Amino acid sequence: MTGNFTATEPLLQGVIDDNALTRADGEVLEAQIRATLALGTRETSLPLATGPDSTPAARELGAQAEKIGNELASWATAALARLLTDPIPLPAGPLAVRSHCYGHLLTPAAADLLLGRRGGPVAMQLYNEWLHQIVLLRDALLPFTNWQEVPLLITPTGLRHIEPARDAFLTELLVRRIRHTSIVAFARHAVTGTSGPAGYGFGTGGGTALPAVLDQPLLTAPRHLLTWRPGPAADETITYVAELRDYYAAPRTLVEHLPPATPTTPGPLTARIVPGPVADGTRTAAVEITHDGTTARVDLGQALRGHRFAHRPDGAAGDAPADHSPRTAGLWTALRAPGLVWTRAGDVTLDVTAQDDLVVLALLGRLYPENVTLRPAYRPADRPADRPVDRPVARATGDGDGPSRLVVLVDPSQAG
Repeated sequence: MTGNFTATEPLLQGVIDDNALTRADGEVLEAQIRATLALGTRETSLPLATGPDSTPAARELGAQAEKIGNELASWATAALARLLTDPIPLPAGPLAVRSHCYGHLLTPAAADLLLGRRGGPVAMQLYNEWLHQIVLLRDALLPFTNWQEVPLLITPTGLRHIEPARDAFLTELLVRRIRHTSIVAFARHAVTGTSGPAGYGFGTGGGTALPAVLDQPLLTAPRHLLTWRPGPAADETITYVAELRDYYAAPRTLVEHLPPATPTTPGPLTARIVPGPVADGTRTAAVEITHDGTTARVDLGQALRGHRFAHRPDGAAGDAPADHSPRTAGLWTALRAPGLVWTRAGDVTLDVTAQDDLVVLALLGRLYPENVTLRPAYRPADRPADRPVDRPVARATGDGDGPSRLVVLVDPSQAG
């Protein structure tokens, strides 16, 4: 990723040379790039306000913008200091520069420096292009948790090729509730330069981009961000899609119709991800869970959807099971049930504290993804000092027509 940043340095060197800038001038340009990449400034290039009422996707992308922006601004500061004292050679011959105005506001000091007495059109055009390329770089990396490892596609015009996809991505982020598929589509374009079917991830010759929860704890993993995993994935760029586009249409099984949970729960199950064949540029994948020689299969796309939709409480006592005698359901019977499991007869608890993350993720893919709560199973011996002991809390469970809550209890260590 530092190579993508370094590729923009000749533009910055041109600004320095054309204006005969000094170290004091470098401080002005440093303040400019920090203001451009920050959120909430007059000069921000991403007017995204996040808060408690923001969607999870907006909060995750806002945090990414701040983290990546701060790092790129630090790189820019170091580059300015280095280029002022150790300039890099520019290509020989006349340099023709044209850069459209992209609406990036300048600080008063930067505007005076680049357009004032020492500035001119060449320096302004060079700086305008450099600034825009850095903004494009920041935005292209927003979908990825391990953003410094992502192999972005760089063309002779830098990252200009992502502009139409970026415009669509930012418009949805800023004016509506952005969809996970839109984040994936933008990430795919930034890496491959291509578009494709809507899905939850993609694979290409150099690796795969799939939701971060596949290698992070379920309780703390981002819901919408991707992680880049290098390695041969496909001969062509493919999209990972869910088996069911519309989960509302999936058959359902009531917990009340399943065999009751037994006092002895099965030991740890084993699970693995099995990719399906490629067809028309798409691929499904499944989580296969094995127990005593028997296998259950859950669509990975539905499992990831279940993780995105699951409610994660903040640890308040009111998030304990609602019934004074909460009903329980068996993990293995739920995993093997036909369709999606739900309940209309009061809250149900599924204790999966002995299982690994992939098994729990598979369970989330088997539960109807409304009114599912994922929380740690705190007990007196391991609960935080400020967390009350779990006690049942009475609350209304509906009139029997809509879904009641399915509470999935995971190991407290996942709470961080």
